[in-house]
Amino acid sequence: MNVTADQPYGPDSLASDVPHQTQPLTLTHALQLPRIVIENTMPVIEGGLFAAKAIVGQPVEVTSKVFADGHDQLAVVISWRAVDEEDWHSVPMQALVNDSWRGEFTPASVSRYLFRLEAWIDQFASYGYELRKKYEAGVPIGLELEEGRIHLAQAAERHQGAIKDQLNSVLAQFGQRDTEGQVALLLSAETVALMARAENRAYLSRSIDFPLDVERQRAQFASWYELFPRSVTNDPARHGTFNDVLGRLPMIHDMGFDVLYFPPIHPIGRAFRKGPNNSLEAGPDDPGSPYAIGSAEGGHDAIHPQLGSREEFRNLVKAAAIHGLEIALDFAIQCSQDHPWLKEHPGWFSWRPDGTIRYAENPPKKYQDIVNVDFYAGDAIPSLWLELRDVVLGWVHEGVKIFRVDNPHTKPLPFWQWMIADIRSQHPDVMFLAEAFTKPAMMARLGKVGYSQSYTYFTWRNTKAELAEYFSQLNQPPWRDCYRPNFFVNTPDINPFFLHESGRAGFLIRAVLATMGSGLWGMYSGFELCEAAPIPGKEEYLDSEKYEIRPRDYSAPGNIIAEIAQLNRIRRQNPALQTHLGLSIYTAWNDNILYFGKRSADGSNFILVAVSLDPFNAQEAHFELPLWEMGLPDDAATSGEDLMTGHRWTWYGKQQWMRIEPWHQPFGIWRIQASN
Repeated sequence: MNVTADQPYGPDSLASDVPHQTQPLTLTHALQLPRIVIENTMPVIEGGLFAAKAIVGQPVEVTSKVFADGHDQLAVVISWRAVDEEDWHSVPMQALVNDSWRGEFTPASVSRYLFRLEAWIDQFASYGYELRKKYEAGVPIGLELEEGRIHLAQAAERHQGAIKDQLNSVLAQFGQRDTEGQVALLLSAETVALMARAENRAYLSRSIDFPLDVERQRAQFASWYELFPRSVTNDPARHGTFNDVLGRLPMIHDMGFDVLYFPPIHPIGRAFRKGPNNSLEAGPDDPGSPYAIGSAEGGHDAIHPQLGSREEFRNLVKAAAIHGLEIALDFAIQCSQDHPWLKEHPGWFSWRPDGTIRYAENPPKKYQDIVNVDFYAGDAIPSLWLELRDVVLGWVHEGVKIFRVDNPHTKPLPFWQWMIADIRSQHPDVMFLAEAFTKPAMMARLGKVGYSQSYTYFTWRNTKAELAEYFSQLNQPPWRDCYRPNFFVNTPDINPFFLHESGRAGFLIRAVLATMGSGLWGMYSGFELCEAAPIPGKEEYLDSEKYEIRPRDYSAPGNIIAEIAQLNRIRRQNPALQTHLGLSIYTAWNDNILYFGKRSADGSNFILVAVSLDPFNAQEAHFELPLWEMGLPDDAATSGEDLMTGHRWTWYGKQQWMRIEPWHQPFGIWRIQASN
């Protein structure tokens, strides 16, 4: 009897739009239920409502609980395909303990995938298990051998072609052998494999199809550098251009970055333009905030005239690619009061009773220079949604495949779920970074609806306990399956309190935590110069670049450019560091030292990181080498290498000692391996 579980029966087969059973179960219904249970399958987000995340070319580990009544042997396979493929691929899962099963497959393209589990009672494997036990116990097996012959004969009857010929050959051999030879033939690996191919899959059960979003590697491993193109100038009175940015590309590349991110590059409105330090009065030459998008020169699909022409932007995209850099643009769904949409589409906005429009607010902050669209205004559906989708497509056609989205948590989730899926159905390699600092449920939901990456709470995690808890949380479900953290050390909006007085050592501490803690990290220009002057009492920059042009001397004394370049180099050379996953917190007996490790999936690359969280004082600690993870005894010898200096040594035993002096280097990054 074969019963598939495509119908909504069982935990992994429960469709979200099917009501729960309210009437007593009928015999007819009970006979249709699958005999084999498939449940707790991972990676699955909310029962398959959303796609789990994966990276092309990297194995996807699938686990599940699969069991049935009795003691029969089960066979379980993972089947998968890209949504644009017709044929399914399959690989067997391996039985573990307590009904747990594990398997993996490797998606070969950037696309939306589907996978499902199929399980059935493996009648020949069950037969072979019993035959072996009885034969080894010395009990009579005449009937069991006849059962084996019947299994072979029935399988031959079910098939044609090569499988039938091979089965008939085994049957012929079976008739020519004595008891010992017949047992050996029935239990041989060749016969077992042949019968697995000829299996009739009794009581077949099948889970629903689970979605998987397979993205390119840069969705998981990338180093972001943010700059304002208008500040790439040697004179605050001269507006920087795209052509000026060309001169910065070699240094950004040499620091090891591969994503160059610009705040909005669109025309900036004049009405209510902000002056220096967010003042309400702007002078005639003040550039205003690039987030006040829109003027007579155009809106979200236009380029600010002082930055350059569209052709110059295209040239910059091409030049960046030559330097191994991909341009990312800011997608900020907000408008200055000069934006063309206010006149062309007034029905996309909410107006006050007196005919004025309400500007944006995030109390106590006020943004008099911008207004927000109303996604559910009568005239906005569907025209506004389509227009915003087309804005993104327009920049994709200009060669932009990465978008940092401003405040996505303040826009409707259904919009993102639709728009991201629509864009990626046409351009699967497009990625979106969520600039969301809000409640955990919303942060996770943005990942579920399609965001490739997200800003995080990392910026405000400073103590050992806070960092250890956060790093560990990101490695556990559901976060590990739906959320990729991008550890930005600073942004134009966030000048962290930790950096205000901690000096060069403080900047190195945050840089190593970000670069080693996640496969994704980013920094806003000026971090490499240890810029930290705040507005007193606030996590905001004094003389913020959001409101003025800020030339910089990137060779200024005290910079950490060389250290940043080496950290990025270490990341590229060590696969264990190219994801936030696989991180373990280890023991160091000092609350000022965070000590953790990362190990590649195959175990060949093992990195240990010790960071002093005290930028002012030397810190010491005894610590444990995780020899148990390497299968080594507590007294084993291991080889260590300092990846910042190249120094090598041999450790003896599990317990070791460290001293970290922040005026030299407030951290250690060590590659460990068993000594030969």
